[in-house]
Amino acid sequence: MLELRLDDEAATLALAAALAEVLEGGDVVGLEGGLGAGKTTFTRGAVYGLGVPEETAVTSPTFALLHQYQGRVPIGHADFYRLNEEIEIEELGLDELLENGAVLFVEWGRKFTEMADRTVLWVDLEIVSGDARRVRLTPRGVRGDAIITALRQRLSP
Repeated sequence: MLELRLDDEAATLALAAALAEVLEGGDVVGLEGGLGAGKTTFTRGAVYGLGVPEETAVTSPTFALLHQYQGRVPIGHADFYRLNEEIEIEELGLDELLENGAVLFVEWGRKFTEMADRTVLWVDLEIVSGDARRVRLTPRGVRGDAIITALRQRLSP
């Protein structure tokens, strides 16, 4: 696990961009935290880090459920907050995205066991105060461990 304090939005975006450098097609990153904790901000930094132009709006998919972007790999950003059943996930076509080499960011992914089991990295965000956040990056499996190792190397001075 990697735990950091992020003093402002810029620090959140920078960490997410650094993470994006080590992500590969097929990776599923789960984002958890209360409303306003920074899940979409973190995803925005990662999407830009994956090569999507910064003038592209990256917003919460709370109502659309899924936004897609094209960077160095295809990118999906899903929000399961309003979903109630696993079948709704299947209808979003996330399996096809992953099969086509996408990186998938899922907000509220722990709600559904099947998607939680596919997640290689959990990003838990917590409001400390104002713009400051505490982030815990928890790897799952060999791929998750490799992501954390590579990210630590990028963050070391």
